[in-house]
Order: sequence, then C-alpha cells, then structure tokens
Amino acid sequence: MVVQGVLISGGLIIAIGAQNAFVLRQGLLKQRVFYACAVCFLCDAILITLGILGVGTVLQKWPFFLNILAILGASFLYWYGLNSFIKAYRGNSHLRIEDTASKQQSIGKLMLTTLAITLLNPHVYIDTLVIIGGIGGTLSSEEKPWFLLGSVMASFIWFFGLGYASKKLIPFFESSRTWVVLDFIIGIIMCWIATGLIMFFYQNQLA
Repeated sequence: MVVQGVLISGGLIIAIGAQNAFVLRQGLLKQRVFYACAVCFLCDAILITLGILGVGTVLQKWPFFLNILAILGASFLYWYGLNSFIKAYRGNSHLRIEDTASKQQSIGKLMLTTLAITLLNPHVYIDTLVIIGGIGGTLSSEEKPWFLLGSVMASFIWFFGLGYASKKLIPFFESSRTWVVLDFIIGIIMCWIATGLIMFFYQNQLA
C-alpha cells in the first residue's frame, strides 16, 4: 500500500506544473527554498489526508466552488505568466544568483504566492481530494494509513528534492540567456495551465 500511494501520488504531483516551476525557480535563486517546499508539501499532505477521509465526495457536489477557483486561478496564473515573459524580455533580472539570494523576498509574500499557485488550481483538489481520495476510499481501514503514508511521502520527497536538487543546476544559470529561456518556459507553463482552467470552467458550464 505504501508503494501504491507513492506511485499514484507521485505521478499526479509531478503533473502539476505550476507548483513545480515555482519551486524550481526558488531553488535556483536560493530564495526561501525551505518555505516554498514546505508550503507545497503541507498543502498536499492536508488535501490528500482529507481526500482519503472522504471529503472528495462532498467536493463533487459543489461544482460552483471549483468554477470560482478556476477563474481566480486562471487570472493569477496569467498574471504570473505575463511577469515571467516580461522578465524574459528584459533579460537582466537574475544575472547574479548571489545578488538575488541576498535580496530575499519576505516570508509572508513568498507563502502567499505559494498558496495562491497551489490552492487556486482546481486540479489540485481533483487530484488530491477526488482521485487519491477516491482510491483511498476503496481500501480497508487497515490499508488506508499505509496508502496515506506513501502518498504523503511522495509529496515530501518530490518537493524538497526538486527545491534543493535544483541548486545543482546553478552553474548552468550563470548565463543571462539561460534565465531568459527559463523565464520564457515558466511563462508558457503558467499560461498553458491558466488556459486549461478556462477550458475547465467552460466545460463545466456546458455540463
């Protein structure tokens, strides 16, 4: 059950591009990496736990909640993506990693941004509360704790691994051109996910 939880949860977490792109960027800039990873992990752990406890069935009865999140999330991600494109266009925002590390943004601002990227994405709730929770709901009371442990372990290993392993890539990002490429890719990811949320909202209206 632990292995099953790791595989299912890990597969879904890796697919949530907005969180991953954000954590990767924080790791490369050495800006509050622990807090970014911790917020992503704690949000996932709480949602996964609630899903396995059966909250997902309640969420499925409230499509209006997911629709509101889709609009808010799309707006935020379009804004974040636009800023990434602007940074890529300027091309000189993060030439010196040492300088950016010394100019850390506040913990409060970082946590709010991380929470927005995480919680304003309806797919996070679908993956954790509905899908993982639905699978957990089919297990016996003896199997659920082990499945939950595996699911939470996957989230912990992925986010902290991504955040801290990204420091190994720092030598590749000493060039301004590399930062331009990264910011451009992040902008595409954010806008792609935002467009997906708009389509999610539109399809819900047709249902």
